[in-house]
Amino acid sequence: MSELKGYKGKIRDFLITNKVDVGDLVKITSELTYSGILMPRYESGDESHIVLKLKSGYNIGIEFEKIEKLEKTGERQSNNENSQTIEKNEELPKILLLSTGGTIASKVDYRTGAVTPALSAAELYEAVPEIAKIANVDAEVLFSEYSENLQPEHWLEIAKKLDSIVDSDYVGVIIAHGTDTMHYSSAFLSFALSGFKKPITLVGSQRSSDRPSSDAALNLISATKFLVNTKSKGVFVVMHQNESDDAVACHLGTRVRKNHTSKRSAFQTVGSEPAFVVYEDKILENMKNSFFSENEYNPRINLDTKVALIKYHPGFNPEIIESLIKLEYRGIIFEGTGLGHVGRTMYASIKKAKENGIFLGMTSQCIDGRVSMTVYESGRDLLDMEIIPLENMIPEVALVKAMWVLGNSNSDDEIKNMMLENYSSEF
Repeated sequence: MSELKGYKGKIRDFLITNKVDVGDLVKITSELTYSGILMPRYESGDESHIVLKLKSGYNIGIEFEKIEKLEKTGERQSNNENSQTIEKNEELPKILLLSTGGTIASKVDYRTGAVTPALSAAELYEAVPEIAKIANVDAEVLFSEYSENLQPEHWLEIAKKLDSIVDSDYVGVIIAHGTDTMHYSSAFLSFALSGFKKPITLVGSQRSSDRPSSDAALNLISATKFLVNTKSKGVFVVMHQNESDDAVACHLGTRVRKNHTSKRSAFQTVGSEPAFVVYEDKILENMKNSFFSENEYNPRINLDTKVALIKYHPGFNPEIIESLIKLEYRGIIFEGTGLGHVGRTMYASIKKAKENGIFLGMTSQCIDGRVSMTVYESGRDLLDMEIIPLENMIPEVALVKAMWVLGNSNSDDEIKNMMLENYSSEF
């Protein structure tokens, strides 16, 4: 018998009594009859369900108390390829795989149907053995969090870890990361580690790795191919380019946005094509120029979180700006309308914020295009109030950049100059 991984108590005793092992073909009679392969449970799951992989490829959880009968219909399938230790080929290049959590490192909780962090970085490597033919992977778990729970202090931890291996023999780094805030993390790493000596890829998955429609494996394989074959430095978000499985896009970390809640092709480069596309064994290059690649490595791993991103809308209460002043915020990034506008009801509070030494930057709510505040009178009024137009910088990127700039400077002139300097192709 195997260890019946993840099964405990009465369920484990029931499986042993019926001489059933993980990997066996079984038929379970409950409210309905199900046939499939008995799967292991993961430890964070509940103890009241048995998991089967159906012929369709989907896994289901069957409530133990409702099971009327269990029959073994086939012997456990030999799985030596997955169970054996994957030996490293010393002739292959080395990459580092850092796990931070997210759907790419998750499985489904069959009691609730929710996606739960469960896999370690090492388990990701074992789950995608194709990677072993491309590179030797060292895996490490930094933390295991959904990306909505990641905070700026997590960005600092990732950046410090990467800085510690900048002179190592790794050819590149994969960061397994949740998709919801991936573009915030990629932006910070782009600024904090400007000129990093090897490519960094943030890789996520829109669908967990135990679903047949998962994009996790192809994204990981493509990121590995990219790291091994590219000569470009920089921070990239590596995700499906479309809904098929033939191409994976490598987006610049400061020019990417998640534009769909659930599609595998949710991430898109704003204003251009992805910097690179991995198509089978080819790396297609679209990037004309990357300031990141030209820079000397100059790590500045600091930030100040007292920056707000304000999305202007009709009816916006300017007292919110007053509150930010009282809270001693040091920067406000406005996500204005059109070419970079906010209503005149905001003017008095904006002037007060400027008098209190708060940096004020303007971006646009429009997905594409460039801020231009000289076209209309309202834009010129805001320029007179010393709001700085941030051209075509993505609002979330401008927020992260302002945090980084304010963490590395106290001079008003230097803050302005740094916000307008193109460090990592953010413009």
